[in-house]
Amino acid sequence: MKIDAQIAPSSLADVSEIARSAEAAGFDAIWSSETQHDPFLPLALVSEHTERMRFGTSVAIGFARSPATLAYTAWDLAAASNGRFILGLGTQVKPHIERRFGMPWPESPVGMLRELIEAVRAFWQAWQTGEQLNYRSEHYKLTLMTPFFDPGPIEHPNIPIYIAGVNTGLSRLAGEVADGFHAHVYHSPRYLREVVLPAINEGAVSANRSPDEIYLSTAAFTVTGPEEAKRVRSQIAFYASTPTYRPVMGLHGWGETAERLQSLARKGAWDKMAREIDDEMLGTFAVVCEPAELPTRLIERYDGLVDRLTLYMPYVPGQRDNEWNELLHGVQAQTGVA
Repeated sequence: MKIDAQIAPSSLADVSEIARSAEAAGFDAIWSSETQHDPFLPLALVSEHTERMRFGTSVAIGFARSPATLAYTAWDLAAASNGRFILGLGTQVKPHIERRFGMPWPESPVGMLRELIEAVRAFWQAWQTGEQLNYRSEHYKLTLMTPFFDPGPIEHPNIPIYIAGVNTGLSRLAGEVADGFHAHVYHSPRYLREVVLPAINEGAVSANRSPDEIYLSTAAFTVTGPEEAKRVRSQIAFYASTPTYRPVMGLHGWGETAERLQSLARKGAWDKMAREIDDEMLGTFAVVCEPAELPTRLIERYDGLVDRLTLYMPYVPGQRDNEWNELLHGVQAQTGVA
């Protein structure tokens, strides 16, 4: 199990220091998300200021972009970093795609994402081999690639693609066509074992692939004090209020709580939602322990279950450095993975 870092939503001016410090600390990879900033721009700086550490998007919103723009950006980042880039794609939800990005929401999000991934790889295949670009599907017709617009082959053309999701549809799709799956931070180990992994395996088998080919990556809520408990309760409540995420609560018999949270969210009663998350729920969706116990508890919860683990907190140099060092060294010492 490898331990990764997350870039905080911050100015590009801060990214170089974050990247250098994260690599020196011993993280295996660092991820950039699409929240307040573009997810790709920081990664150009990560590539420039690191030598070993992998990096990627966790995630970039696929439906906000064309296959061509994704293909070009990923190709350049892979070339600049000697193959250390991972393209992580997510679908987002309908209101954000339509009202924040101004793009159409597909009738079949899973089918659309499959075509998007196939289309991106069609560009890469054409550039690497010189073959004619010829990808046709329900949503895309890509047949034009002249030499002027062809970046040509690169040394590391096999760029991993991870997709992100919560429910079985995208989990199955990861098994069919992706190299990895970013499981949502709103999960339990039981949900990963009983819902996510079987769906990934099902998708892999249907595509005549080995499930071992697909990496499972996730982020973890951690609670080592009262302030963190308050923050994590609110975050769990927010995610649990999303109608499409209801199966996570439902697996544990808390469907009625999810309904109450949805009702409170519709009323804008955000301050009341965290009260619905009791101690049992908190311990189900988060690692709750003393700071010194965190490496051991994370290993007990995730080692052998996931391949990559990121804590649900950004890495900021100079903040909590001792805790990060203890976590990294503790996990590495107990798992033998450096």
